[in-house]
Amino acid sequence: QVQLVEFGGGLVQPGGSLRLSCLVSEFVLDIYAIAWFRQTPGKEREGVSCISSSDDSKYYLDSVKGRFTISRDKAQNTVYLQMNSLRPEDTAVYYCATRGSFCSDAVESMRYWGQGTPVTVSS
Repeated sequence: QVQLVEFGGGLVQPGGSLRLSCLVSEFVLDIYAIAWFRQTPGKEREGVSCISSSDDSKYYLDSVKGRFTISRDKAQNTVYLQMNSLRPEDTAVYYCATRGSFCSDAVESMRYWGQGTPVTVSS
C-alpha cells in the first residue's frame, strides 16, 4: 500500500522559509512521481510542484518558480519542498500525492494523498 505523510508546516512571516517533508512508504520513490498540492478554503486544490520517478523531471507552478525547490532523499523515503521568500498567498494546506511514474498537476488523477500540513504566511 502507498502511504504518504506530510509534516513541516507552520507559521512564518512573509519573506521567510519553511521546508515541508513528504514521508512515503518504502520503494514508492522508485516507482512513483510525487507531487505537492495546496488548498485554501473556498479555492480549488492546485498543483505546486512535482518530481518524476521515471525521468527525474521537476515541475513548478509559475507563481512559485525561483522560490520553491522540490527534492528527494530515497534513503530516507522522503520528498522535500523547500519554500523560500514566502508570500501571504502561499498560505494553504499543503498535500503530497501521487498517481504513477509521471508527473501531473491534475487533482482528479491522483490515486494517493497525504493528510496535509498547514502553512500560514502572515505578519
